[in-house]
Amino acid sequence: MSWSGFKKAVNRAATTVMQSTGAVDKTIDKDFEEEERRFKNFEGKVERLHKEAKGYLDSVRAMTLAQRQIAETVDLFYDNDAPPALTQSVMHYRDAISKLDDEVRTELDEVYRMAVLDPLGKMVGTFPDVNEAIKKRQKKLLDYDRARSSVRRLVEKPSDDTEKLPKAEQETNQAREIYESLNNQLLTEIPKLIDLRVPFLDPSFEALAKSQLRFNEQAFKRLDVIRSDFANSLGVNGSGDVENAAAQADHRLEGNTEAALAAMRELTICGSH
Repeated sequence: MSWSGFKKAVNRAATTVMQSTGAVDKTIDKDFEEEERRFKNFEGKVERLHKEAKGYLDSVRAMTLAQRQIAETVDLFYDNDAPPALTQSVMHYRDAISKLDDEVRTELDEVYRMAVLDPLGKMVGTFPDVNEAIKKRQKKLLDYDRARSSVRRLVEKPSDDTEKLPKAEQETNQAREIYESLNNQLLTEIPKLIDLRVPFLDPSFEALAKSQLRFNEQAFKRLDVIRSDFANSLGVNGSGDVENAAAQADHRLEGNTEAALAAMRELTICGSH
């Protein structure tokens, strides 16, 4: 920081303290305060949406990867000694999960980034500039309030130096022009930025919903191809009551699991548990 910048920072800090004690008048701009509140609210919502949208894509990646790893691990249990029908079912399951990760998730990745994450990221990228402009406005407002206070003191208690008051008034006018220019710019630009939600964010929201729908439809399509494998294992033909047979199979599976656990408990190595 330059010496000039350091002096300005000190003067602004002193002005802030003096305003808190009432020694220096503080400019109150209700219109700007309302726009700043609206901007902060908008900023928080967009940043949260961007974070959650990115989290969704990361979660889908993690889910499809976990499914693929499970399928590959399950495949290790079924070698040449396993029943051919069961081995084929596991192979079909592994292939379906691989396609889900390779094709469906990859497609989601590309579309989701282009239509959802990138627009949201660009919107979030504008916020630092706005916040910097708000900070600059506040600094210029402090300069203006300090200059107004100097003029007021010289009017109330004239100086022997007759040039001081005209000079202070000139500095005040310059400070006011700078402040009002920044203030008016923000009062104009902040509403425009918030209004961009309609043409900028609403399409991203629509793309988000559609991409989720397409991913789930395509995921169902990939997994539905192995329905016949499970139907055959349940002893159901294409026109059978799959849901009823599935319920019966769940009941049998529960009984088989209990029987297997009982057999394990009878093993000597598990006897102490």
